[in-house]
Amino acid sequence: MEFNRREALLTALGTAALSLFPGMGMAQARKLVFATFTGSWEEAHRDVLVPYFRKTNGNAEIALDPMLSVDQIAKVTAARSNPPIDVMLHDPGPALVAIGQDLVEPFPTAQSKHYADLLPEAQDPFGPAIFFQVVGITYNPEKIKTPPKSWNDLWKPEYKGRVGITNLNSTLGTGFMVELAKMKGGGEANIEPAFAALKALQPNLAAVAANPGALATLFQQGQIDIGPGNFNAIQLLRARGVPVEFVKPETGAIAFKTSIHIVKNSPNAKLAAALIDAAMSPEVQAVLMKSPYLIVPTNKKVKMEGEISKVLAKDQAELQKTFIFQDWKKINENRSAWIDRFNREIKV
Repeated sequence: MEFNRREALLTALGTAALSLFPGMGMAQARKLVFATFTGSWEEAHRDVLVPYFRKTNGNAEIALDPMLSVDQIAKVTAARSNPPIDVMLHDPGPALVAIGQDLVEPFPTAQSKHYADLLPEAQDPFGPAIFFQVVGITYNPEKIKTPPKSWNDLWKPEYKGRVGITNLNSTLGTGFMVELAKMKGGGEANIEPAFAALKALQPNLAAVAANPGALATLFQQGQIDIGPGNFNAIQLLRARGVPVEFVKPETGAIAFKTSIHIVKNSPNAKLAAALIDAAMSPEVQAVLMKSPYLIVPTNKKVKMEGEISKVLAKDQAELQKTFIFQDWKKINENRSAWIDRFNREIKV
């Protein structure tokens, strides 16, 4: 009987502690869960970020849960009070959705070792950018002997039936569409010129891929020879022996911020902030900049080297001059309608 009373008292004390310090018990109950992207991003974070984080945070337990942004948002939305994810990774469109739906906590910038060292474009208290994704012209040098210089080259008659693009469900596809609009006098608030340009491009279109991965496969299979492409994905293809090159257009390369966020109500909020700080560190970003990852860094202390300095920007100052950052808040206002229209009108 005495044992039962003591056990009940300890249980009550434990319950009181949990009410005073929400999430305390859960923080010890499971690993920190980081929802990274699939493919090369998972490999990069598993091989570089996770070991550094554990080394600098007392060997803390962490699990990667690779998935698309839409799935991350769905998982967290379905369990807001007890989220199964502690840290999310997003491209700009989904990031604004997650913030707008109150799914993320502000990052503690004042306590961060590295936040102040990020480029201005990468600083956001609701989710700093830990790398940039870059879009330019990709082409097969075995089939196209004269390297393209401008987006306008895609309309050349000699590229009839050789151009590949992605649909607007992807950040790559939407970013390319907005850049087309800007070239023709429109922009994020006026996409009409882009649709007119795409209709004129249709004789040259060989394929509209479902996503950037499918577009890369089309290059690998020789079904397309030129089109917009993600720098990192193209470098991975090159490493596998696929004949493909990346060109930064004369007008500049489209750049996307890939941001990292603390999930609201995470029981591991402090560890989540520590993981984000590790991802912003020059130690991690300098390694990820090199082969085989070739991820464009956002920390000003990282010196540009290798293929990134050769093809994209020799230093951070050139990066800021030549990278084109788009207004994804404005894009998100109409993106769903653009996707529906693209699916109806743009066909191969």
